[in-house]
Amino acid sequence: MIDIIKYGFMQNALIAAFLVSIACAIVGTYVVVRKIVFISGGISHAAFGGIGLGYFLGINPIAAAIPFSLAFAIIFGLFRKKLKISEDSAVGILWVMGMAIGILFIGLTPGYAPDLFSYLFGNILTVSTTDIIIISALDIVIIITSILLGREFIYISFDEEFSWTLGIPVNFIYIILLCMVSLNVVILIRVVGIIMVIALLSIPSTIAKQFTYDIKKMMLLSAAIGIAVTVSGLFVSYFLDLSSGAVIIILLAIVFLLSYAFKHILLVFRKNRHAAHIEINQKKR
Repeated sequence: MIDIIKYGFMQNALIAAFLVSIACAIVGTYVVVRKIVFISGGISHAAFGGIGLGYFLGINPIAAAIPFSLAFAIIFGLFRKKLKISEDSAVGILWVMGMAIGILFIGLTPGYAPDLFSYLFGNILTVSTTDIIIISALDIVIIITSILLGREFIYISFDEEFSWTLGIPVNFIYIILLCMVSLNVVILIRVVGIIMVIALLSIPSTIAKQFTYDIKKMMLLSAAIGIAVTVSGLFVSYFLDLSSGAVIIILLAIVFLLSYAFKHILLVFRKNRHAAHIEINQKKR
């Protein structure tokens, strides 16, 4: 296994696994607490329009997806209160529009679109040095934004109406949060692909939320889970010659089920111990 790490593509994949897990831990925590997982899915599929634009213009598709997904987030954030249709319907419309635009641009691009499958379903083993640089820059932006506006994100995530009374510009902060989700989506595209972005963005934080409600602890635990599962999925997919994105998501699902069972067993154990403690005290009396 040590010999495999000597390869440049494996080193890039490991670096990407760490960077992605950190970004997902930060943004995913807010997404799970704020309950905007579906909106995150809309942003991820809208980003496909940027992928198609990148192919059409002959530039890095990931770089092209950044402004495209940010535009989706800003437009949705600005008009979510003004729309006369439900929020999930608006997300669904923009979701399919992004995919359709991407397909049109790819269709207009001369020749064959290489690596298109990896953008849809992910392949962390194909992450390039350029991708690493882009992911690192986006990670820095996400971390700095979270440090500067972390308290505001927490307020609007738990109680939006109370945030208004505190004088917090809720709409502006909400748009910033959606932009962070957009950047995180772009980071994830090369690792698990557009189709499975929601899983890596939400499952680690959902697992962490079962054991703590402290935001900082949730982020740390989510990051640890993300790194462990992503790296494990990376090696499993390499040795079994399977899609890395699919393997990572399956492992995350297994860890979630195990954590859920463990939490249930732990609750039953505590309940029985508490009942036994009460019974002993009653006998002493």
